[in-house]
Amino acid sequence: MSTDKITFLLNWQPAPYHIPIYLAQQKGFFKEQGLDMAILEPTNPSDVTELIGSGKVDMGLKAMIHTLAAKARGYPVTSVASLLDEPFTGLLYLKGSGITEDFQSLKGKRIGYVGEFGKIQVDELTKHYGMKPEDYTAIRCGMNVAKHIIEGKIDAGIGIECMQQVQLEEYLKQQGRPTTDAQMLRIDKLACLGCCCFCTILYICNDEFLAKNPEKVKKFLKAIKKATDYVLAEPEKAWNEYVDFKPELKNDLSFKQFQRCYAYFSESLYNVHRDWRKVTGYGKRLDILPADYVSNYTNEYLSWPEPEEVSDPLEAQRLMAIHQEACRDCGGFKRLALPA
Repeated sequence: MSTDKITFLLNWQPAPYHIPIYLAQQKGFFKEQGLDMAILEPTNPSDVTELIGSGKVDMGLKAMIHTLAAKARGYPVTSVASLLDEPFTGLLYLKGSGITEDFQSLKGKRIGYVGEFGKIQVDELTKHYGMKPEDYTAIRCGMNVAKHIIEGKIDAGIGIECMQQVQLEEYLKQQGRPTTDAQMLRIDKLACLGCCCFCTILYICNDEFLAKNPEKVKKFLKAIKKATDYVLAEPEKAWNEYVDFKPELKNDLSFKQFQRCYAYFSESLYNVHRDWRKVTGYGKRLDILPADYVSNYTNEYLSWPEPEEVSDPLEAQRLMAIHQEACRDCGGFKRLALPA
């Protein structure tokens, strides 16, 4: 049997930042483009690039560092657009755990990670700070890093500011503690990367599917752009439509996570060249990419003008940190206006 459906695999169970994909489906934007989409959810986030790269699924979502590593390991995938740009990612912990802003305070601690490359990142950082991988206990948590911290199973773990950190903050509120007790050692700062782009969430394609279906991919991205524009213009209305379709997300935690994701949504969907250069270099530094590796991304399927990159990415990150702290304290939907 054959089907004309395009299969699309999420990077995990439905989350607040998946809203453009589900709204493009729910509001008929895919149908307007003549597309029939099957949106799938993985049981294990580590399976995503393998399933797409092996051709079992046509398209999906994955972080930049994993997209690079997948191609290097023989899974032919290419990023065709961005969903979330540079969400802050780092080692999350609670104040009072014995961990401080000094990385060496992690010595003897239990550190959680999502998948294989998280462990590689932490091991590389331990060397950078004069430690050894044996100086900490690594515990694989999948996407349940915040849950493991709350339950006392780990002392710290790799997570994203707009997702797992918000989960920790909501736990602290329930305990009568200040939300600022949820702390993060940002990996971009620890590794001197100059940006948090390695966890940018991307729309990726199987290379054979991409070569055979360029017009379908262009139409898919047009539908996603229309949905993203709607989310950015009418965030509360869009959220209400999303949770009507996905009632399991109709709760305070998911809404606050959506508020924190709002500033990270890529308005243009373009892959940022500067970020790909940095993360490709970082992958080589981590020894997950060969020295001659060529970045596996393209913007040729996006049919609207490419924006200029920000003139000062470090300043942009500084302003984003202030912006996200204000969102934590006051909520709301605001985006940064950064000079090109």
